[in-house]
Amino acid sequence: MQFQNSLAFAQQLDAEDKLHDFRAEFHFPQFEGKPVIYFTGNSLGLQPKITQTYIDEVMNDWKTLGVEGHFHAHKPWWDYHERLAAPLGKIMGALEEEVTVMNTLSVNLHLLMVSFYRPTTTRYKILCEEKAFPSDQYLLQSQVRFHGLDPKDALVEVKKRKGEHFWRTEDVLAKIRELGDELALVFIGGVNYYNGQVFDMETITQAGRSVGATVGWDLAHAAGNIALKLHDWDVDFAAWCSYKYMNSGPGNASGVFIHQKHLGQDDMPRFEGWWGTKKETRFLMKPVFEPMATADAWQISNPPVLALAPYLASLQLFEAVGMDALIQKRDRIVAYLEFILNEIAKEVDGTFEIITPKERGCQLSVFLHGQGRPLFDYLMNHGVIADWREPNVIRLAPAPFYCSYEDMFRFGQLLKAGILTQMD
Repeated sequence: MQFQNSLAFAQQLDAEDKLHDFRAEFHFPQFEGKPVIYFTGNSLGLQPKITQTYIDEVMNDWKTLGVEGHFHAHKPWWDYHERLAAPLGKIMGALEEEVTVMNTLSVNLHLLMVSFYRPTTTRYKILCEEKAFPSDQYLLQSQVRFHGLDPKDALVEVKKRKGEHFWRTEDVLAKIRELGDELALVFIGGVNYYNGQVFDMETITQAGRSVGATVGWDLAHAAGNIALKLHDWDVDFAAWCSYKYMNSGPGNASGVFIHQKHLGQDDMPRFEGWWGTKKETRFLMKPVFEPMATADAWQISNPPVLALAPYLASLQLFEAVGMDALIQKRDRIVAYLEFILNEIAKEVDGTFEIITPKERGCQLSVFLHGQGRPLFDYLMNHGVIADWREPNVIRLAPAPFYCSYEDMFRFGQLLKAGILTQMD
């Protein structure tokens, strides 16, 4: 299709969009009485309107049943988390038993490192991407130090080539081959938070496994955004937050994937707690841990039901739409945003550059040349909620659930106006 930079064309795309009605299923912040243009689903997704119903159900059960809600609530609390496994399995490309929900993302990654980073005197190095998200940098450094190792020696970063804004898969594979028998763990963010690049997870996982390393992924920016096949790719473990593209609310619970081959092992190293024991004998209070035969064996505490309710609500929307339809719209709306950006760049003499490669999901990262924070502030002050990253990048993530093509056109007009204002 030949795109056009016009309001009428954008509205035509919205009329043809099979997901357009889902926009009405979300609450939007308002600007001058109208919905904002919301580009930060990669940071915090909007609230689905059905979320309140799911939370109210838990609150009402608590009010009327008290502790009996654990077993007699409409959705009993003691196994509430299990309801999320099946829909999450579809989104993550996992078997139901390979998925659980617990804690928050960095907590879960630390817990998973207990099981999957087992350094020896010869195999101890971790491979990650250059300038990973700070939480990942901190947890990897602290895990290495916990084992008495020096991060300067044990942590190896794959760097971008000089003058490029993205990583090349061949450079990651070369570094894996170079480290060889020294490599204990490959751990990378599946979608980079800064430039929006989607890594070739299947190829990198296979390469890591071929030299005997364990492979794990931080999928914070991937879950609900891109197609995943964690089971088929033979990924050892992964974790993700739920509040970005999955719209479960600020700081909410994290999902975990543990490959089937690691399940049902009594001697698996992990930190253990009561809720990871077999359901059938849990209330017998046995002194010896008997792990669930699923990823739930990594559960430590009983599920935070009030946190899981919004996640379950959002997953019902994913069930109704399906990832294939979301990805189809994602590709089209991001392509239209890219077109709009390129058209505006022509009109204002190329004052910015898209640094996101073609291997991408929802996000486009725009590097400003000759413009800076004042342009971002102009957009924010005119009803655009975007994200600023130092030194000079605006991140734009048009989530397909609730962003419209008209949003993309109107953003382009505001961007043009903001640039021209800064030039005056």
